[in-house]
Amino acid sequence: MNNHFSTQAVHGGEEKRKPYGALTTPIVQTSTYTFQDTAEIVDFLERKAARKAGEDLEVRDEYGRYSNPTQSAAERKLAVLEGGERALLFSTGMAAITTAVLTLLSAGDHLLMIDNSYRRTREFAKKFLVRWGIDCTLVPIDDPAAWVAALRPNTRLFFSETPTNPYLRVMDLSSMAGVAREHGILTMVDSTFGTPVNLRPLEYGIDLVMHSASKYLGGHNDLLAGTVIGPRRLLDEIENARGVLGGVGGPHDAYLLLRGLKTLDLRVRRQNENALRMARFLEGHPAVRTVYYPGLPGHPDHEIARRQMSGYGGVVSFEIDGDMEDTGRFIDRLQIPYIGPTLGGVESIAQQQARFVSLDPEERRATGIVDNLVRYALGIEDCDDLIADLAGALEGV
Repeated sequence: MNNHFSTQAVHGGEEKRKPYGALTTPIVQTSTYTFQDTAEIVDFLERKAARKAGEDLEVRDEYGRYSNPTQSAAERKLAVLEGGERALLFSTGMAAITTAVLTLLSAGDHLLMIDNSYRRTREFAKKFLVRWGIDCTLVPIDDPAAWVAALRPNTRLFFSETPTNPYLRVMDLSSMAGVAREHGILTMVDSTFGTPVNLRPLEYGIDLVMHSASKYLGGHNDLLAGTVIGPRRLLDEIENARGVLGGVGGPHDAYLLLRGLKTLDLRVRRQNENALRMARFLEGHPAVRTVYYPGLPGHPDHEIARRQMSGYGGVVSFEIDGDMEDTGRFIDRLQIPYIGPTLGGVESIAQQQARFVSLDPEERRATGIVDNLVRYALGIEDCDDLIADLAGALEGV
């Protein structure tokens, strides 16, 4: 049955009849799974070999570093929501990225990456991959000619983020997939800010999509998890690497993620509405220099976002008319949002991003983060209250 997204968010990937007649998927809190006898071990090994050979077989759990029933339920739901054949759960979003990239690339390969990607992703590519003989070229998000010019015979993977953090640039996924197909390389997109409510990259021909599930997918700032979703042929390889590298997600985080996913559609739609209203308010405020939000017509990627996304996301970034200290005082005057480094939960969180990057001005400039930039991640509070609070804080700028 082809149900709507909100129905899939509640029911997708989960068995109708769960163990013990429980309504919610139980937390299977174990590291070890036992076998009845030797015959059961032999059957397990035979089924495992058959699955590795390409047969679509269910294989029981063996050890907690490889799989867990609660984790598997979350993975099935994630695959349904993104429209992928398989999903894998990881301990964090960075574990998802690093494990996938290390699986897909080998020494001597070349990685193409959008220069607006999350700074820790860029750090992994430029400072860590080079140690293993993997080179990376950073390219602008809006210049297909530059992508093609940067390609090499050994380019194997093109990685992008959309929308980007914190300037909310939007990748034209059809163009990205087209260039990659023409040159025989794989594509991977970090869609954490997009969420499958607003954007499903696999539908545009992207090979792999990943999320920091700690953000919108979990939605309550109480778990750490990451996921990679895509075709079985690639996910089977990445699953094997996950078992070796060890970045598997735990059963309790998987349970919390399952709970959060059930309200994903409701939460994200409210956050979309709140963010668009706030962006429009900020756009006309005299104390604000620049607003970065793809839902505004003045955003450089508005037309791409309008065509590609069903909602523009819950994050608004903006520069106030002031310096480092003025921006810090503005943040301190806000009454409703928390101050912190994350996003995607039901509570609004605001941050002066430069404060979380470095105390060194040169290091901040190298990351492209200006001192007066504010990233405001909208929660699900009443937007009238959020805007009134914001207006009051801006009065002192």
